[in-house]
Amino acid sequence: MALRKREDETAREWEADPTASLVRRLGKSAAELGTTGGRDGCPDIWQLDNGDIAVIGRDLTAHYLSRLPQGASIASDERLIVIPGITLAAAKPDIADAGL
Repeated sequence: MALRKREDETAREWEADPTASLVRRLGKSAAELGTTGGRDGCPDIWQLDNGDIAVIGRDLTAHYLSRLPQGASIASDERLIVIPGITLAAAKPDIADAGL
């Protein structure tokens, strides 16, 4: 899969910290929302101990890459992740509570 590269992938204002730990689920689990089809798995939203957010969902980068809107891009180390709207809606109270 060839990703559309940003002009300068070396200089970033923000970088994901792979040492950060998942500390708090935002919203309800996929099982609680009925989005797993009775199986374990995604989707999920977690706050990390450094304040960043981790999203577990379906990687649809290849499907959306050729039709990104103007101004949107995906770096070679990034992925476009899709989650059900109900997952984000269920997280809304926790997001406000987290000061995000």
